[in-house]
Amino acid sequence: MSATVEPLRPKRKCPECGQPSSRETYPFCSTRCKNVDLNRWLSGAYVIPARDDEDEDVPSGSADPQP
Repeated sequence: MSATVEPLRPKRKCPECGQPSSRETYPFCSTRCKNVDLNRWLSGAYVIPARDDEDEDVPSGSADPQP
């Protein structure tokens, strides 16, 4: 019987510097890289794009399509 243990998470490189990630600061390699990423989110360097027009899927006019 083989005693290999499968990791719960895939191995990833640190998104900031590319070094192997650390278990304690996953997915980052260190507390420094973790804090650099947090600072970028808090300062507005990273943003999640939002849709300007939420009514895009609803056709204008009546709700019933014309034949």
